[in-house]
Amino acid sequence: MREYKVLIVEDDTKISKIHKLFVEKTEGFDVAGIANTVSDAAYMSEVLKPDLVLLDVYFPEKNGLELLKLIRNKNYETDIIIITASNDINILKESVKGGIFDYIIKPVIYSRFEKSLINYKLYKQQISKKDKLQQSDVDSIFNLNAKISDYSEDNLPKGIDKITLDKIVSFFNTNDEGFTAENVGKMVGVSRSTARRYLEYLVSSGFLFSDQYYGTVGRPERTYFKK
Repeated sequence: MREYKVLIVEDDTKISKIHKLFVEKTEGFDVAGIANTVSDAAYMSEVLKPDLVLLDVYFPEKNGLELLKLIRNKNYETDIIIITASNDINILKESVKGGIFDYIIKPVIYSRFEKSLINYKLYKQQISKKDKLQQSDVDSIFNLNAKISDYSEDNLPKGIDKITLDKIVSFFNTNDEGFTAENVGKMVGVSRSTARRYLEYLVSSGFLFSDQYYGTVGRPERTYFKK
């Protein structure tokens, strides 16, 4: 599985260490570097070419939004998540104009942080599958937040493990065809009945839909597809 390179831009060293731990705790991400000033972040963005920058706004010497503008002006293939104590609507407006992926207000709790990174990973997986998009593909990309909003660990029902669920979600995001519970079970290393429990949960949450098909022995098989 690909790991996305993350640059943390935060002047408070204690907070940057916490964000580093959060990134390392989230599967599929690696901390490429930590910058404590906007100037250092500008240099590291050019050298490290991170996939994702976690950007604070307020710094002693500059505003973090200057880095956002710099990254956009230089056309870096880098996405931005703002993590700031600012609840100023004008800061949010400027951030959105700069094409941020998400905006998180401090203090940050891990479940919200994790949700943002998982959304980002699913988005990247989605856009990497095709050169051209149908409207349904665009709708799927813009609805990612809604589809996985309840997938944080605190909201999962009993019997649904977060790590296993993430594996199944990632699998369907990188494959267009349908799969049976047996197929999925072999892929993630669980029994057919366990896989079906997860698949039915994803159907109920609106991420998947299912249909009946007749197998080679004439017995109907339930097959699952990503919406």
